[in-house]
Amino acid sequence: MSVYADTSFLVSLYVLDVNSARADATMRRTNLPVAISALVELELTNAISMRLFRRELKTAEAKAAYALVRKDIEDGVLESKPIPNVAFERAKQIARRGTPRLGTRTIDVLHVALALEFRAEAFYTFDARQAKLAVAEGLALANLSS
Repeated sequence: MSVYADTSFLVSLYVLDVNSARADATMRRTNLPVAISALVELELTNAISMRLFRRELKTAEAKAAYALVRKDIEDGVLESKPIPNVAFERAKQIARRGTPRLGTRTIDVLHVALALEFRAEAFYTFDARQAKLAVAEGLALANLSS
């Protein structure tokens, strides 16, 4: 089954937090590679950098997280895909359908659109509102229990 992972899932995978054990257990059961977008790479980089700013991570820990992400992309654990222009049109359609009911943010709509453009069958996220949108758009959610 092809999978798209959003930033909330990947942050928990690469930086220790309350969802890290669940993310790790899920990845152990996943057929690789996991699709990510260039947007996820940017958000993940910024999320790690924000933890540095907030002093939640030490510089060495952040460097290790950045290196592990890069290694997983190079090793084919993650497959980083460019954002196709058609994803924005699809995101607008999803926003018209889903946001009035679910109150989803633009970035969440774009993640769901990207998952669909990448032909993912499952969506990995710890974001509850984004998960509802993904299901509404026909994506299966991963069982993120440990």
